[in-house]
Amino acid sequence: MPEEPCPFCEIVAGRAPATIVRAWPDALAIVPLNPVRAGHTLVIPREHVTDFLVDPDVSAATMRRASQFGGDYPAGAMNLITSRGRAATQSVWHLHLHLLPRTEGDGLALPWYSGKERKH
Repeated sequence: MPEEPCPFCEIVAGRAPATIVRAWPDALAIVPLNPVRAGHTLVIPREHVTDFLVDPDVSAATMRRASQFGGDYPAGAMNLITSRGRAATQSVWHLHLHLLPRTEGDGLALPWYSGKERKH
């Protein structure tokens, strides 16, 4: 059974639609298909790497682009999230960084919040 094409590689190659909000020679900033809130953006490298451990240089360059893009937001709270592996909520096997603008009381729970009480 052939593997399905990587959706982010398809976007980079121009074979799949995406709302591109910023482009660099090594990365793209795009709006995810299902943003969890206004301003939710993904920063993806143009080179295919499955996650942040595969190629430290690509990971660092992608983080640099996320920092540059995030600096364009008005001052305020923001999460920058990436995942590695299904158990860590990775669902697309191409490195991507989620930039999530936040506001006090927005009700958005982080993926690792279990609701369990922490032991001190």
